[in-house]
Amino acid sequence: MKTSTVRADGRGSSIPEPEYQTLLGRVTDWVEGPGEAWAEEIEATGKVSGELWNQLRAEGFLSLAAPRDLGGAGLSFLQWMGLMEVFSRSHASVRMIVHVLNGTWRAMNPFADEVQRQKFIVPAVAGESVVAFTLTEPANGSGVDITSSVRRDGDTYYLTGSKHLITFGVRCDYWLLFARLEGSSGRDGTVALLVDRNTPGAEVEDTSRTMGVRGTDHASLRFTNAPVPVANRLGAEGEGLAVALGGFLTPSRISVAMSCVGLAQRAQQLAVAYAAGRTTFGKPLASRQAIAFTLAENAADIAAAKALTLTAAAAWQNADPDSTALSSMAKLTAVDMLGRVTDKALQVHGGIGYWQSQPIERVYRDARAQRFEEGTNEIQKSVIAKAILGGATG
Repeated sequence: MKTSTVRADGRGSSIPEPEYQTLLGRVTDWVEGPGEAWAEEIEATGKVSGELWNQLRAEGFLSLAAPRDLGGAGLSFLQWMGLMEVFSRSHASVRMIVHVLNGTWRAMNPFADEVQRQKFIVPAVAGESVVAFTLTEPANGSGVDITSSVRRDGDTYYLTGSKHLITFGVRCDYWLLFARLEGSSGRDGTVALLVDRNTPGAEVEDTSRTMGVRGTDHASLRFTNAPVPVANRLGAEGEGLAVALGGFLTPSRISVAMSCVGLAQRAQQLAVAYAAGRTTFGKPLASRQAIAFTLAENAADIAAAKALTLTAAAAWQNADPDSTALSSMAKLTAVDMLGRVTDKALQVHGGIGYWQSQPIERVYRDARAQRFEEGTNEIQKSVIAKAILGGATG
């Protein structure tokens, strides 16, 4: 019997289908039960409590996607996408926690040595530490144009620069931060560093007040000659963007696309329930053709986006070179679908849907955030166009 090799990115790992179905049922029960109660608390307080983090850790929900040799559950990527679909019907901050903590190991593991793996990655997979992905800068994009820089003195880098829109940048234990060697340009000068949250010379500004995804913290960061051990560098000098974009971005975009599918399903559930229970002029709202057709359009829209997302997920799982373009197609399509579905779902509710007493109001706000996560629609179109045109345009 041939055995598959589990790669550093987790491809080749899976669990038996009966075990997976049991896990899927457990996740569904949690999302529909305790998850709904947590959603109400998060919206009321604007915060995700430490108790919720502890519960997600105790349930094993922060350790699902990683392979068993890192302490994860060993799910295949397609299996993980099935769970992300369900988690995404919960509060957006719950979805964000499980998405991020089940994903950052993918960026780190292919470039880590064994000491780094035990110090940084295994605790992160266990949910015992939080690593915040720290790429975006206030005056630049999220790629080769980064300007945060380091100068090396012996076994220490000294980091200077700014980052913003950093999810979990306030409460994390480490920033997985991308900078460039002082005086360098292009990707060849980039480095990936694990920077301790309490590093001297680091200033953290909490910027968590957002339209949606309430409870998830975000930060703007400033560094002034902040010391970082060279031992905390992942990969070699010049491999920073390979760490940031290589094995991480494609599966993360697919995961965000599936998050759009799950959130759209939640919006549709709410719209169907409201239409079935609401009576106008003596007739159920659902009996009116305009409403029925709206719900039918939503169902078709969701199914189409889900199918493309699963195609992209299968391509990445099978190391298909087309998976990069497919991930952008899935994210672009799913984000646009989510906008249409949530807008129609809110409209089905009529005026009452605009009130915060209705769950659809939160879903509508949370949906807008997906347009920015892992690249805007314009970025996705650029990736797709490059794959289609290749060198045809020079």
